[in-house]
Amino acid sequence: MTNGCTYRDHVAIMVSDGGPVQRQGVGRCMHVGTWQEDMAEIVSLADAIERAVHNGDSVAMEGFTHLIPFAAGREVIRQRRRGLTLIRMTPDVIYDQLIGAGCATKLIFGWGGNPGVGSLHRFRDAVENAWPGPLQLEEHSHAGMANRYVAGASGVPFAVLRGYRGTGLEGAAGLSGHPAIQPITCPFTGERLTAVAALNPDVAIIHAQRADRAGNVQLWGITGVQKEAVLSAQRSVVTVEEVVDELDARPGAIVLPSWVVSYVAEVPGGAHPSYALGYSTRDNDFYQAWDAISRDRERFGRWLAEEVFGSAAGSLAGAAEGGNA
Repeated sequence: MTNGCTYRDHVAIMVSDGGPVQRQGVGRCMHVGTWQEDMAEIVSLADAIERAVHNGDSVAMEGFTHLIPFAAGREVIRQRRRGLTLIRMTPDVIYDQLIGAGCATKLIFGWGGNPGVGSLHRFRDAVENAWPGPLQLEEHSHAGMANRYVAGASGVPFAVLRGYRGTGLEGAAGLSGHPAIQPITCPFTGERLTAVAALNPDVAIIHAQRADRAGNVQLWGITGVQKEAVLSAQRSVVTVEEVVDELDARPGAIVLPSWVVSYVAEVPGGAHPSYALGYSTRDNDFYQAWDAISRDRERFGRWLAEEVFGSAAGSLAGAAEGGNA
């Protein structure tokens, strides 16, 4: 059975003669008065994206330098998803590709750029020239984004941190029309702090090193906020380097249990041009080459046609048309 339950659903209400009792569901999702067997489905990448990502969804693709889910991003482009709200702490080349392909109309982020190279030219073209369509922005600090994911994963409406003071972002309307950053007074000390609204994406997409055949996912190395993104989302897709019979212990590894993951897809090299520790190295030449590819709309269109859609036909026009849909 497909996992339709989020992490927050696993602290659920069971009905008994003595009244509601909270229990932690492990390996199952508990609904009122019932138990539901629940685990991730291992499917193809195309099937995972088709089932999990819909037009108009809010989509978080996380991975900080390492384990960036590029293959999944290209599959979203290939399936021509439109009207997405993209969420990412550091939108880099993966979101430049999605924005240029016309998949996104909104972006919630902390920092954007081609790491070690320069600007994201498809991102800039969308913001400055509305090509292939307008792109609305909601900006945050890294600390703010991380805390928003933590709040979403924890099932609380906001997180509190020191920060944002003097930025002009406090009280400003976010993409929802309501402020996502508000000053708050500590009820214990009277200190002025900042509250940031929880993030609960429709779908989170990450890449990891391994999963077992039950759908338990293991990742190690630089892990960023992948765990929090998955736990905060309504649905999740995890691409992995390999599916194995059993997960062995790795120092510093994170294991996402099957009951918090919706779909697992085996995609060797799915993080390229970023890397997967123990499996691949970062392709620095690609990041350098992307600067020239992304500067020119026609050259970017050829890249889409050849590398994503696998043809020489006009995906550029399709990207522009889709971006305005």
